[in-house]
Amino acid sequence: MPGWIIVIAIVAVVVLFGIGVYNSLVSKREMVRNAMGQIAAQVESRWDALTNLIQATKNYEKHEAETLEKLTANRSRVTNTSSASEVEADSKAFNSALSRLIAVAEAYPDLKANTIYQNTMDSVNRYEENVRHSRMIFNDTVTKYNRELQVFPNNIFAGIFGFTKEEYFKNTEGKESMPMWN
Repeated sequence: MPGWIIVIAIVAVVVLFGIGVYNSLVSKREMVRNAMGQIAAQVESRWDALTNLIQATKNYEKHEAETLEKLTANRSRVTNTSSASEVEADSKAFNSALSRLIAVAEAYPDLKANTIYQNTMDSVNRYEENVRHSRMIFNDTVTKYNRELQVFPNNIFAGIFGFTKEEYFKNTEGKESMPMWN
């Protein structure tokens, strides 16, 4: 009879440990989703600021404003379940639209001097900085989650429960080093 008690005790310890690992992984996965949700909120605000910037340019270049409105209407929606690559694609679309808008502003000095334009551009820059900061937090959170998945014996339970690694944000193409000032 004492042998059965030892077996039951070992099984109970393994089950309780598995429950603890599962709960820890769920908690960390939710932290990753929360971090992506923070990015989604910043990306949404950044697009709203860009839309306001487009409104400010309408009087100067109607065709370009219409083109940019179509671009913003067709953009992807970033949510807390989006992947890093989906956010990267959204960022490329945003940067393309912003570049075109800046080109319009360069052609119209009055627009560039306009207070509404300047304030809105400041907002875009603030949101861009917030997105960068949120990405750093996301990558840090993903590191903690992925590390938890890979350590022994968590990796065994993670495989059993179907947890998978999350992807990191990578450096934006062409931004691996500091810009060169001429």
